[in-house]
Amino acid sequence: MSTPYPFTAIVGQDDLRLGLLLNAVSPAVGGVLVRGEKGTAKSTAVRALAALMPEVAVVPGCRFSCDPASPDPACPDGPHAAAPGASRAARTVELPVGASEDRLVGALDIERALAEGVKAFEPGLLADAHRGILYVDEVNLLHDHLVDLLLDAAAMGASYVEREGVSVRHAARFLLVGTMNPEEGELRPQLLDRFGLTVEVAASRDTDLRVEVVRRRLAYDDDPAAFAAAWADEENALRGRIAAARALLPRVVLGDGALRRIAATCAAFEVDGMRADIVMARTATALAAWAGRDEVTADDVRQAALLALPHRRRRNPFDAPGIDEEKLDDTLREAAEEESRRDERDNTPDGDPDPDHDPDPDGPGGGGGPGGGVPPQGGGPEEAPSGADAPAGGQGEPGESGGPGEPGGQGSPAGGEQRPVAAAEPFRTKTLSVPGLGEGAAGRRSRARTEHGRTTGARRPEGALTKLHLAATVQAAAPHQRARGRSGRGLVVRRDDLRQATREGREGNLVLFVVDASGSMAARRRMSAVKGAVLSLLLDAYQRRDKVGLVTFRGRDAELVLPPTSSVDAAAVRLETLPTGGRTPLAAGLLKAHDVLRVERMRDPSRRPLLVVVTDGRATGGPEPLALAARAGRLHAAEGTASVVVDCESGFVRLGLAARLARDLGGTAVTLDELRADSIAGLVKDVRAAGRAA
Repeated sequence: MSTPYPFTAIVGQDDLRLGLLLNAVSPAVGGVLVRGEKGTAKSTAVRALAALMPEVAVVPGCRFSCDPASPDPACPDGPHAAAPGASRAARTVELPVGASEDRLVGALDIERALAEGVKAFEPGLLADAHRGILYVDEVNLLHDHLVDLLLDAAAMGASYVEREGVSVRHAARFLLVGTMNPEEGELRPQLLDRFGLTVEVAASRDTDLRVEVVRRRLAYDDDPAAFAAAWADEENALRGRIAAARALLPRVVLGDGALRRIAATCAAFEVDGMRADIVMARTATALAAWAGRDEVTADDVRQAALLALPHRRRRNPFDAPGIDEEKLDDTLREAAEEESRRDERDNTPDGDPDPDHDPDPDGPGGGGGPGGGVPPQGGGPEEAPSGADAPAGGQGEPGESGGPGEPGGQGSPAGGEQRPVAAAEPFRTKTLSVPGLGEGAAGRRSRARTEHGRTTGARRPEGALTKLHLAATVQAAAPHQRARGRSGRGLVVRRDDLRQATREGREGNLVLFVVDASGSMAARRRMSAVKGAVLSLLLDAYQRRDKVGLVTFRGRDAELVLPPTSSVDAAAVRLETLPTGGRTPLAAGLLKAHDVLRVERMRDPSRRPLLVVVTDGRATGGPEPLALAARAGRLHAAEGTASVVVDCESGFVRLGLAARLARDLGGTAVTLDELRADSIAGLVKDVRAAGRAA
């Protein structure tokens, strides 16, 4: 076994180390999610933590790590007789992103069951991780069906396996640790909430610290054993401090005042459910034990909030992670003042109240309200100045290159560029999908052949058998029983009879947005609605586990604003700062999209694209701009790219150019109103009929 990098040798990353150590002191905290850029010691710190964990007493020979002091009465390897236990080091079990469902929860040994007639269950990674650490690197890339299984086990502390006539239940209580790079996509809110704490890590910009990181890493790579020996004393001291904190933990007092501060903080930040309150209480208690104190202080509550709330206060994936520390301090101060007033009331003799005491200084007229008496801040769209929706350059809609008096008119180097406008509120969109049956990465948008989902048929296995189709296997073996000399009641099954179940589920697609940012779309109110629509589609792409890309066209050319990525919040940021104005090079936008899709097909042939063109269909600049755009659209149609045109044309007189473009693309046109999920039924059917089946 390779020598792990010592935990105490990690330079900086104070929040990361504290979050991991608090879970080592109190596993009930619920694990930690480590978010940060690549190369910031995330995985190194997690793997180093296992060496600091106390040893685990287990029943000898039990594959499910039962505690000899209180063995699981339902253990599949049980019942266990009273006997001395054995000790072993705590395990760190890594869950690969590409792991199968059987590898995670365990499975029946199909070949042994058919050949020997026994129900042999092979435990999975959840059983291996019981009473240890389950580490998921790149947890944001984990397939949804594995996430669901992980959530169930984390919530119940047990894993249930029901398949092929086998019913197995075993304990699965583990410290869940995940690491992720936010640039590659965010986590589902349900999984985010399962992590007790979250920490953000980044590489230090301090020269001395960076030098020390490199120095230590080079020394470790040259001789891991000698490097670990040099840090052995620090490791032993830290291990002893963890043990002392664990021993002190049951005696730590969480007073009523601290509980009220925790509840007030969670209410002020509007976190969903009660898990945040519970996690904060456990974290504050662990912080007190780690500091060697037997009572939780206000500072413990504050630190617990900084670790337990940032990932729970995000209302949608486009909210910036983190927590407003100024608001946190104000909330804690108000809670302390309320506690002080309550103590004064409790200490006032009955019948002799203070007539000048006002128990509710923030009552009617006092400026109080939900959220601690802080009035709502202005600046929302409804409070914008009356001229905010007017075109930037005077009355009416601006022209292609700017009208008279418009900033950046004909002579502007920006070609009529206007200030970016804020997006309107996002909404739930109609379901857009790629027709046909794909085989891409797991997701929720389009139909696909997958290793999970509903069974649709059977086939001969290619390689190792994973999902047995029992009925098809029996049907394949039945005609050969007499020739095989069948005796008794048994069914003689050979390797050639085995049939693999084929399943149909959902896949994530590459959704490439091509957005018209030209002057023809530049009326500020309309552009706000357009951005709101694209933001809604981005939110839909996030929920369906898609990759997204963003191409914009204006002026004389098109630009790939965001290369295809799983981080839809990055696309939202680019969209918010998108400038508008200038001519409308529609053909250039479609050709740029064609180049992007060509490259992505080479990188990932199984991920199918969905082209979403947001435009009013107008085209200007160069000779025959509409004809050029039509030819570019037919180029996409010839390659079978599924397309949807979001028609942004407005006014009483409409030219219908977007619908004409949709016909050239072989797709369908949808107006902004039709894009909403609560209007015009049948859009899904229209979209599925669009394009050519893959």
